[in-house]
Amino acid sequence: MLATPADNPYEEPRSGRLTAWGGALLAGLVPPDNAAAAVLGEDEAHRVTGLPGDEPGEQHGLTWALGRLRVLGVRGLRLALPSAGHPLGLTGPAGFNERAMGAGEAVLAVGAPLGLVPEVEVFGPAGDRSATVLWRCSTVNDGPPTDVPSLHEAERELADGLREATVLLTRLDVAGAGPEALRALDAYRRRGHAELLAPGYPARAVRVLESARQVSALLTIAAGGHGAAVSASEMAARQSVLALLRRTARRAQVAAYNALVDERQDS
Repeated sequence: MLATPADNPYEEPRSGRLTAWGGALLAGLVPPDNAAAAVLGEDEAHRVTGLPGDEPGEQHGLTWALGRLRVLGVRGLRLALPSAGHPLGLTGPAGFNERAMGAGEAVLAVGAPLGLVPEVEVFGPAGDRSATVLWRCSTVNDGPPTDVPSLHEAERELADGLREATVLLTRLDVAGAGPEALRALDAYRRRGHAELLAPGYPARAVRVLESARQVSALLTIAAGGHGAAVSASEMAARQSVLALLRRTARRAQVAAYNALVDERQDS
């Protein structure tokens, strides 16, 4: 059973974990075993295939693969969170973009034109599931990623979007606030949050990422119904607001995860 980030919007994207902790390893900020364990999370195993020089079907563990990327000149990693019509963080070519779109996430190397897309296999009964991940590496275009804001821009956009959305959603009572929405919100708030980013990230990146994750969770809850928006125009207005805020939250997540390399380049 294949899985994408949309299957559980409360979980950190695996490409985010690889970007943060793999990037910290490449920067010499964490030891290899710590980085590999953080990327693995609660998954059963992560393997990497398709690295330059690999034989067909050859696979490697995370620690070895990250060391190989460093030898190839990779200095850091960047996150992409593309969706239909919005290739957020991607550079092409079309084949890589299509695979990343299908997965809903990808990681792009800084210093070498390489990208990795996860293939996630979920197994086990409900309530006791685990996953294996195969990262497929391939060549990407060497160019600026699509539509990625700076950390400062992302923080401002997220604050502005929340203010605008709150006004409209309150007027339409689209939050719903029904029993199911309230239970879902309570469950999210009671979830323990692990360390969001690896050592070396600026405090603003942690703040922006936490805000973006909260917004994404609330958007998922709000998407479960139409609230008091009963007319076609009200429902259309609601969907438009939610879609814009969802894009803003995803852009903020990408900016936060990419801050380790972007802030260093700007300094």
